[in-house]
Amino acid sequence: MNFFAAATTTPPTAVDRLREIPLEFWVRIAIGLAVIAGVVIVLRKVAKMNKVVLGAVVFIALTMIGFNWIYERNEPAWATPAVQWLAGFFPSKGKT
Repeated sequence: MNFFAAATTTPPTAVDRLREIPLEFWVRIAIGLAVIAGVVIVLRKVAKMNKVVLGAVVFIALTMIGFNWIYERNEPAWATPAVQWLAGFFPSKGKT
């Protein structure tokens, strides 16, 4: 008898299954889409920029990041060989 009771229930629809997904997932999807849209807008603006100014801004940003990595020694693993070599020439915070 239980078999017939299970066979008569309707399977969940796609809308019912979507309602079971937590709200946090949808918020993360919305944030991800907003970030992608923002990146596209920024890249379109950068493409119209003067290349010398763009090069100067990128150089200054990379230099600041590089010196921070050398001083703080918080570089990612892939940059450790280069930072290790450069740390011999520049001051660092030292061991904590």
